[in-house]
Amino acid sequence: MSTRTLFAEVFKDEHRTIRDLLFDLVQAFHSRDLPGVHFFVSNLVDLGGPHFRYEEETLYPALLEVLSREQALSLLNDHDYAIAAIRSLAQLGGQSELTALDARTGANCAQTLITKVFGCDGLSIVIERLPDQSIGETLNAWRHARVAARVLQWADTVRPPRQWQVGVPVAR
Repeated sequence: MSTRTLFAEVFKDEHRTIRDLLFDLVQAFHSRDLPGVHFFVSNLVDLGGPHFRYEEETLYPALLEVLSREQALSLLNDHDYAIAAIRSLAQLGGQSELTALDARTGANCAQTLITKVFGCDGLSIVIERLPDQSIGETLNAWRHARVAARVLQWADTVRPPRQWQVGVPVAR
């Protein structure tokens, strides 16, 4: 299997997994299933760290070859939003019980993240325009990032300042 084909599969599979976790999370909030909420948030956090890391450290800078700076920054802003949302979901999932308001808030938050994931499928066809070298570097970064910290720990301790986007605040 070529590097390009492998990366395309990895990228789509991760987004499908995130999508499914979010749909399950919405359902868990609707049914006020706190153990389920905790389980799905924990899995989202575990997958999010490595996924966001390789995207931000390797893929998004490579995309500057085919996207405008503003389009690439929009992708980073989506990550900022997702990190803040995951932080809120983790806080809700860490409570001893879910009120009706908590359940609605959590379900709405997860539902909003699902909408963000929909755009990732479109991104996969943009990635096809990248040179083979960029795809290979991104796949190697994916392999490295799989051992990375959970998303909130990564966002708080490892996520570097955005050197290629001076002046845009980083969600912490």
